[in-house]
Amino acid sequence: MIRFLEILSFFLAWGYSFVFFLILKSFLPLRQKLIWKMIAFLVCGYLADSIIYSNDLAGLLGTMLFFFLYVLLFYRGTFMEKLSVLLVFYPALIAVNYLMLDMGGRIFRFVTQASYEDALYSQELMVISTGIHTLSLLLRLLFWIGAWLILRRFLSKISSHLNTRTWLIIDMLILASFVAIFTIIYFMPEDTAIVYPICGASVFSSFGCMYLAAYIYEAMQNAYRIQQMEAQRDYYKARTAEEERVRSIYHDLKNHLLVMESRQNTEETRRMAETLRSQIEDYEDYVHTGNDFLDIILKDKAAAAREKQIDFSAMVDFNGIDFIEPLDISTIFGNAIDNAIEASEKLPKDRRLVTVRAERVRDLLLIALENNILPGTQAAESTIKKDRFVHGFGIPNIKKAVEKYGGQCSVRQKDGTYQLKILLPVP
Repeated sequence: MIRFLEILSFFLAWGYSFVFFLILKSFLPLRQKLIWKMIAFLVCGYLADSIIYSNDLAGLLGTMLFFFLYVLLFYRGTFMEKLSVLLVFYPALIAVNYLMLDMGGRIFRFVTQASYEDALYSQELMVISTGIHTLSLLLRLLFWIGAWLILRRFLSKISSHLNTRTWLIIDMLILASFVAIFTIIYFMPEDTAIVYPICGASVFSSFGCMYLAAYIYEAMQNAYRIQQMEAQRDYYKARTAEEERVRSIYHDLKNHLLVMESRQNTEETRRMAETLRSQIEDYEDYVHTGNDFLDIILKDKAAAAREKQIDFSAMVDFNGIDFIEPLDISTIFGNAIDNAIEASEKLPKDRRLVTVRAERVRDLLLIALENNILPGTQAAESTIKKDRFVHGFGIPNIKKAVEKYGGQCSVRQKDGTYQLKILLPVP
């Protein structure tokens, strides 16, 4: 009987570890190599089964440090995101593990009126002790399965879209729960049942913060959709007006050309030609990529480049490319072109050039952006707005958006030019 319960406990423990691993993996992506994923799962098994005792500072600190090192080593993401994993899940982990262990001990003493030491010398007590332990593992597994079913629709989307400032706010909120559960277990009173409500509150607070993060994400998405719809409305309104204006210009174009043909190359002829070019210049800024939202972005960036006397060229074919969310299109193209424009402003007018290319090549989407830079300028990975600025601003966000779709992002600086290349697998 004991052997059967031990085998059942083994599978329940690893089942619980798998669910906990699944929750963490949904919240923050694992490193991509298969060997890292396998090791991460095995290590998670020992982490998830941490035994938490009252007044055990070494156990509490050891579990916390082990948890944080585990996340740092096996998961991808920013330091703030990894810290958030610790602050959100550590209180829930130790609270549930402590409750199951302490409640199991209470049930054993209530049923048998004996201590665990007595069970070492009694086969019957040993069966009861093992059975209670197996039951506690089953309850723990059911709890985390329930948590996974409740949280799964929140987990995958919140970590990939919230910025550092938002995570900082959430971490400040969860810090109270983190400190409370750590302190109450370490300074445990004699009546350990007093800590049960605090353990429950810590679990509720941890899950509540995940719901809060998801709510913030949804609010951001809704605000962004409204902004996107307003931008599309303004874009189509402006485009309709431009087309009407250009049609009017084309209507008179024959008459202008006849007048110009009847004259020699005079100052008046040159002025007429320049007037015609300026009148249709705005219309030429419209790029037809096959993606309405990307058309808006390129139109806006082309106008910004023209104002700063930068030669802007876009050859983009997004026909059939519908797997990239508008927010990520804005992150990739908006940040990249903004960086290129800002770098080009530092150059003489004859060297101000920005080119954007994007096309599908078999099962890959290739995005390339190139611009000239000052000789000797070093590219940066962080946000730099002063003298050292070249392409730092937005690059981490671009890479994060690219990695979301399993793509690769690379930069190259050579012979006074800066190149950003992105490869995205097309589903």
